Amino acid sequence: MADQNGHRGQWTGCAVIFLQSLCPAVDLLSLYKDQEQGKFIIFKVIKLTLIDSAGGLGGYEILKVHEADPFLGVEVKFEDAAACQQFLESYSSGAVRESLCQHASRLLALTQEITVETQLKASTHILDLCLDKLELCLQHIHLSKPERLRDEEIERLEQLLQSQALGPIAQDEGPVPSNCFKFQNKVFEDRMLTAADVQSFSNGVGRHWKLVGRALGKSCRALKSPAIDNLAYEYEREGLYEQAYQLLSRFIQAEGRAAKLSQLVRALEDCKLTSLAENILDIQP
Repeated sequence: MADQNGHRGQWTGCAVIFLQSLCPAVDLLSLYKDQEQGKFIIFKVIKLTLIDSAGGLGGYEILKVHEADPFLGVEVKFEDAAACQQFLESYSSGAVRESLCQHASRLLALTQEITVETQLKASTHILDLCLDKLELCLQHIHLSKPERLRDEEIERLEQLLQSQALGPIAQDEGPVPSNCFKFQNKVFEDRMLTAADVQSFSNGVGRHWKLVGRALGKSCRALKSPAIDNLAYEYEREGLYEQAYQLLSRFIQAEGRAAKLSQLVRALEDCKLTSLAENILDIQP
């Protein structure tokens, strides 16, 4: 697969992600095109999804969001082969679509999670048709060079997003109380994990459950090696949901009253699964 070090700083490529909501009540193209607040929300959905799927904030940039009726087109420039490869793996597994749906439902304050149809192209190549050949997809993206600099509107939306993210810092400079924890510069009351947390985690973590398990295992003996691999083998037939469910259930069983929300959120942050942490915090009683 891609050389994560050799390509850094010199590897570039371009891909366009096409998005369309399959929910009649939510038109992503209209929201972005016709409403200023809608435009910012849709941009934030796209940005958070890229952070989740490409492994953080670096290695890529959004160049333009444009109309491709009935789709909304998002042109992304990749500047690092490793970030591009991670995005492709996330896209191939369905994690990109899942992240889009979760972020859109939360930020648009929808009562039900929407379904988003996606298509990924590099130049004239439809990458959805060859996702089983990630090296080929990576090559198509690498050969597709960006034809433009970043759009001025994208610059403005990026600055707006950054100012929003930095806003709470000045307002919250005091010490965090012992029964609370901090996430994204906001303070949340800590509590024991609930059945609702386990369900949300199991629904959203997908193939990343092992990573979270290893992060939790740093402070939980019950999840030390080879416990996680044993869980994977034991519940392989039941699928990812059951594997994730059993993982967090075992953590709660082992830690008892010490199995806290803050530990799960910290583990999700360590694994760059911030969208899942946000979803779990949103359902906090």
